Amino acid sequence: MKITIVGPGAMGCLLACFLSKSKEEIWLLDKNPERAQKIKEQGLKIEGISGSWQVKVNIAAQAKEIAQPQDLVIIAVKSYDTKNAVKDIKSLLSETSLVLSLQNGLGNIEIISEVVGQERVLGGITNQGATLLGPGWVRHAGKAETVIGRLDGRLPVELRFIRELFNQCGLETRLSKDIKSLLWSKLIINVGINALTALTHLHNGKLIEFAGTRKILEEAVNEAVRVAKKKRIKLIYDDPLSKVEAVCEATAANVSSMLQDVLRRKPTEIDFINGAIVRQAQALNLPTPVNSVLTNLVKTIEASYNLRVNL
Repeated sequence: MKITIVGPGAMGCLLACFLSKSKEEIWLLDKNPERAQKIKEQGLKIEGISGSWQVKVNIAAQAKEIAQPQDLVIIAVKSYDTKNAVKDIKSLLSETSLVLSLQNGLGNIEIISEVVGQERVLGGITNQGATLLGPGWVRHAGKAETVIGRLDGRLPVELRFIRELFNQCGLETRLSKDIKSLLWSKLIINVGINALTALTHLHNGKLIEFAGTRKILEEAVNEAVRVAKKKRIKLIYDDPLSKVEAVCEATAANVSSMLQDVLRRKPTEIDFINGAIVRQAQALNLPTPVNSVLTNLVKTIEASYNLRVNL
C-alpha cells in the first residue's frame, strides 16, 4: 500500500513515525522545501510516552516528486490549508485512491469532497496528543484511539485494511458507521479545550484545576451540545462535559494545537472549531455568547501578534 501524509505538523509527523513501522511505502509531503530537506537529512524524531526513537522517511516538497498514484492520502494540515492541500495532491490520486481527513473542526470533509468527490473521502478523528518541538521532532503526549469511516456509513474492505495497518503500527484504530457523530463529538472536545489553552497558555490538564477556566469550559461545551441536539446529531458520549474533562486529564501535559499556533504566532483553526459552533448556532437562532467571546478573543490575538506588549 502506498500512503502519503500531507503536512509535517505534530500529527502528520506522529503518523509518519508510526506508519513507518510497516512494510508499506510511506511518504510525507511538505510544502516547505527547506524544511523538507532538513527532515530528509535528519529523519523524524519522537519522544514522550511511546519512548524515544528516530526513523528515516520519504519526504517531498511537491507531489510530482512522489509521482506514483497513492492508495491512501492522509490530510493532516491545518483546516484553513485544506483546499490548497487537496488541490496539490490531485496528481497522486487514481480512480481507487482514498483521502482521509484526520483534522480538527468542521468542514474539512466537505472541502475535500468538493475537490475529489465524496466517494473517495474518509473522515476520521484521532485523540492522540502530540506537540511539535522542531522540524520533524515530536513529543508524544497522549495515547488514545483513532476512528475512521465514510459519510455514507459503508465499511468496505479498504477501510478494514487501513484499520488493521494502523493497529499493527501501534495506532489503536476502529471503524465507525456514523462518522458525523464522531466528528461532532471530537469538535465539542476541541471547543472546550483549544481556545482556552490558547488564551491562558495553560497545558490541557490545568484548565480543570482553576475555577475560572473550568466554568468557561463548561459553558462553551454546553453551548456546543445544545447546537448538536438542535441539529439532531447523536453524540457518542452520554455526558460530553465529563468526557472533555477526562480528555483534559488524559492529555494533561499536552500543549494543544491552538496554543502551539499562538506561541508560534501563526494562524489558528478557531473558525473551524468555536467559530463553527457560532455559525451553526446563528442558523438555528441559538445564542452562543461564550463561544462568540472565545472566537473573537483568539481572532484578536491572531490579528495583533506584532502589537503585543513586552515589559
